[in-house]
Amino acid sequence: MMMDRFMRVLMLADYNTRIVMFGTVLLGIAGGVVGTFLLLRRRALLADAVSHAALPGVVGAFLLAVAVGTGGRSLPVLLAGALVSGLLGMGCVMLITRFTRLSQDAALGIVLSVFFGFGAALLGIVQKMRGAQAAGLNSFIYGSAASMIRTDALLIGLAAAVVVVLAALLFKEFRLLTFDPAFAAGDGWPVGRLDLLLMSLVVAITVLGLQAVGIVLVIAILIVPAASARFWTESLLVMVLVAALIGAVGSYLGTAISALAPRLPAGAVIVAALGALFLVSFLFGGSRGVVRAMITRSRVIRRTVRQNLLRVLYECEESGLDHDADEQMRYLSASRRWTPRTLRRMLRRLEREQLVYRVPGEQRQLTRTGRYEAMRITRNHRLWEVYLLEHADTAAAHVDHGADSIEHVLGDALVAELEEAVPRFGKTLPQSPHALVQEEQGGGS
Repeated sequence: MMMDRFMRVLMLADYNTRIVMFGTVLLGIAGGVVGTFLLLRRRALLADAVSHAALPGVVGAFLLAVAVGTGGRSLPVLLAGALVSGLLGMGCVMLITRFTRLSQDAALGIVLSVFFGFGAALLGIVQKMRGAQAAGLNSFIYGSAASMIRTDALLIGLAAAVVVVLAALLFKEFRLLTFDPAFAAGDGWPVGRLDLLLMSLVVAITVLGLQAVGIVLVIAILIVPAASARFWTESLLVMVLVAALIGAVGSYLGTAISALAPRLPAGAVIVAALGALFLVSFLFGGSRGVVRAMITRSRVIRRTVRQNLLRVLYECEESGLDHDADEQMRYLSASRRWTPRTLRRMLRRLEREQLVYRVPGEQRQLTRTGRYEAMRITRNHRLWEVYLLEHADTAAAHVDHGADSIEHVLGDALVAELEEAVPRFGKTLPQSPHALVQEEQGGGS
């Protein structure tokens, strides 16, 4: 029985499921597209303020429709009221930030609380009115996607499609506005009007999302897909596409789960599904995901330790301490404060990479490949030391530590610049500007 129901939902066999799915998926796509620009412009909380500011517009439109004798529960009428109120709230935020010394977050807090409080007061009046028409406005606070009918879904879906088309047509302008508004203004672009248009699209998505997820949760439709997409790419175009995909998948999953478990509100489940996708992106995102960052950091640490050990082995060989195993181990341990266990593990790793080999007496010697790699690392380190001494006025006692901080990220281009800055060394290996054999408590090169 459960499997049959699952297949019916998966194949969109139920008419009501198709209707709700159509509206919520298009809304998720539009929210992901517009929310990307909103997130990158650091105006995420503006959507929250606009959504709360829409409540008095919804209730006011209901009261006005009842007063003139039309259907107070008409979705186009209620959304029109929400649109007017949301635009008014957005305008109030911009006026407060422009003509006062209050910060934007203070302006958002003022508009959010005042408008929502006024809307709640009006809602209290409506709830005391006689007749069934007064019931149901609470659904705009928490959403009621399951009650969506065909005309509602068509209105939401078509309006969301128009928003996506406008964002696509103005992609170049919005990209310039997002990343360099000062340059755009200097180049003659109408920055003010573009910003107003972008914020109008935000208001439109916010108003459209009231029916599906409600005033409290509509910000998730705009922010969560865009924030999730940020973990996958550094390209704006790809980020917009990924955000649209995440918005669509989250809306689909939320609607499907709500259809399988009718007691679960669709709006809340959609937001929960988007939250799950955000968690997946946060952990496994290909660009900024936590797991990838941990793997990258681990590789960097491993490469840094490997290079440090190769350089110390080469300097140990330079100092003539590589003929006695105990003396070599003491030098290696003192140079980097490595514990004997850690040092043995790193040496075994270099042996597996065929960069060092063990000779009778248990000391390690660099192979031909290992010596070439160690010489390259040591040369880069000493070139940077000489540069710090001659061009950065760094004390000789501190150049070793300074070179340690940068030598592992020196690329070919920077090495070439260092060679030009200290041309007397050519391609040869400079001598170390400080003593290689140091006291154990003092650290080492």
